[in-house]
Amino acid sequence: MFKKFHKYYLKQRFFPNFFSIFINPFYLTRFALLKELKKIAPSISGNLLDFGCGSKPYSELFVNVSEYIGVDLQNDAHDHTNEDVDIYYDGKILPFEDESFQNLLSSEVFEHVPNINDSINEIHRVLKPNGKLLVTTPFSFPEHEMPFDFRRLSHNGLIQLLEENGFKVEYIKRYGNFNSVIGQLIAMGIHDCVYTKNKYINLFLNMIFISPIVIFTSILSFIFHKNRSLYFGTIALAIKMQD
Repeated sequence: MFKKFHKYYLKQRFFPNFFSIFINPFYLTRFALLKELKKIAPSISGNLLDFGCGSKPYSELFVNVSEYIGVDLQNDAHDHTNEDVDIYYDGKILPFEDESFQNLLSSEVFEHVPNINDSINEIHRVLKPNGKLLVTTPFSFPEHEMPFDFRRLSHNGLIQLLEENGFKVEYIKRYGNFNSVIGQLIAMGIHDCVYTKNKYINLFLNMIFISPIVIFTSILSFIFHKNRSLYFGTIALAIKMQD
């Protein structure tokens, strides 16, 4: 029973449902991101490279992909134990031939890349002509995986970054709104103050201290959802331009 619950607990970190409100302190931001990825992932076909893949949390959304390969960088800020990395690389040159992939996914990774323009040039190199780049970047999120947290990109900042490196943005959207972000930041602040090393105690603490905030914020965000001057992050689908 505990084994099944642990498996569910790990799953709902990235695939939150209603019950996750009571056990996931990051529910609001993860739910908003998942909702946007579900809209785009089925339209991706052909082979795909997951850049900064970690555990490949969203691989099952890409139901029309013929091959899914994950590449990541080994560093001291992130433990890859029990993750699903196919290939590690040196952080400079991706170990693939030019124009190897029809699609590339990079979800919540760009903030951790030291030399972002060099990395996007590598992404551009390994994509086929007219290849698709699906990228998500956080905007309102605390520092994490320190010291490898280098930037936050606004909606327009992501457009500029992609266009300056040979991509045409075909779709872009902010996810989250002012109220949901404020609620999530309060929840994460409480999480940092009260959570322990015991996950079962943490579940109880989450139900008592965090889930009421999440529920109230969800209602407030539903009513006042149009203010996106503050948002969780941005999702963009871009196409590799011909040289």
